[in-house]
Amino acid sequence: MTRTSRRTLLKGSAAFAGAAAIGFPAISYGQSEKIKIGHLTPLTGFLGALGAYAQLGIRMAEEEINQAGGVMGRQLDITSEDSVNPATAATKAQRMLDQDGALVLMGEINSASALTIMQVAERNKKLFMQIGARSDALRGKNCNKYTFHVDIPSTVMVNAVGKALVRDNMMKDKKFYTLTADYIFGHDLGRAAKAFFDANGGKIAGDELVATDVTDFSPYLLKIRQAKPDIVCSNLAGNQVTNLIKQYAEFGLPYPIVGFNLNTADAWAAGDGNLSGTWPTVWYHTSEVPSSRTFVTNFTKKYNKPPENHAWIEYVSLKMMAQAMNETKSTDTTKLIAYFEKETQFDVLKARKAYFRSWDHQLMQEAYPFTVKAKGQAKDKWDMLVLGGAIPAANESLESIALTKEQNPCSM
Repeated sequence: MTRTSRRTLLKGSAAFAGAAAIGFPAISYGQSEKIKIGHLTPLTGFLGALGAYAQLGIRMAEEEINQAGGVMGRQLDITSEDSVNPATAATKAQRMLDQDGALVLMGEINSASALTIMQVAERNKKLFMQIGARSDALRGKNCNKYTFHVDIPSTVMVNAVGKALVRDNMMKDKKFYTLTADYIFGHDLGRAAKAFFDANGGKIAGDELVATDVTDFSPYLLKIRQAKPDIVCSNLAGNQVTNLIKQYAEFGLPYPIVGFNLNTADAWAAGDGNLSGTWPTVWYHTSEVPSSRTFVTNFTKKYNKPPENHAWIEYVSLKMMAQAMNETKSTDTTKLIAYFEKETQFDVLKARKAYFRSWDHQLMQEAYPFTVKAKGQAKDKWDMLVLGGAIPAANESLESIALTKEQNPCSM
């Protein structure tokens, strides 16, 4: 980087001031400056594998946007860092605003870290596009006007899988044993699961809170063996789901296992033949939507592997941000918020376009249940899932599986 001395800078300023005084037109350099965006995502810990895909997705979108001329003729400049934990995430977010000159914040997967970044955004009156964290509380009691949420929340994931379980006669009068991640997201997911069980005749035979650093699930699996439930349900997150699935297969327990949260990187890591049951996803790379197929082709060519759902969601999120800036011709926080709040339609590489609800800033979009191919049927290590039909169905409102105003305590 070339650095200019203070003396040279002062000389230039004086010359410019003199030119302006004698009537030369003023020159604005603002439009040539890069639009700086602060991006945070976990690259270590139990969500690190997902964050790695998130970085690939947002980098690919950044390159495509810049190669096409940027935003308002300006190049995007994304600073992307490991959020590590909630305290570090907040510190880094503040530094990105103060020192790096970030105009907006984007990213995150860990719900606890997302909450602290939301607080930084609100304190500084800067926009935060919260991309990958799924806790209901973030868009509920902790919501604020400066944060918009892209990924499907806990309740939507529970409803997507729960409806499939009801359809397959795996809910009414069935005894569930649940394992729940012991942090804000897991707690929310557990509450949503219990509400669905209660409303649809399911019963809880046992529930265990699991610390996020647990890797050995044998004590829990022994309890499940003793309880003899009808179905085992995972409310875990990140690589803990992978560890559970592998160890569950090794134990050879006869009870079907389902889950209300799973990212495809964790499913792929489980290995052929270990994963079974019904799970939710926000997107999968086998989608037949033409724009999605193009994205998958380009991503696979660039990175030699298909995109995971966090690569997809970061990619479409930056495209949405670029669209908002281009159409408002601004990076001003107030103007961007107004643009999103008018429920503008966005192409998210699905059959139906998506929009942010004005009152809780949640993106309304399709979700999907999926099942798993039998051992030996996959063409490669990424070809193990079978995507179910979109939920809600084409003739239903996108809001039909989301929390209503009466159910959601969000107040901005």
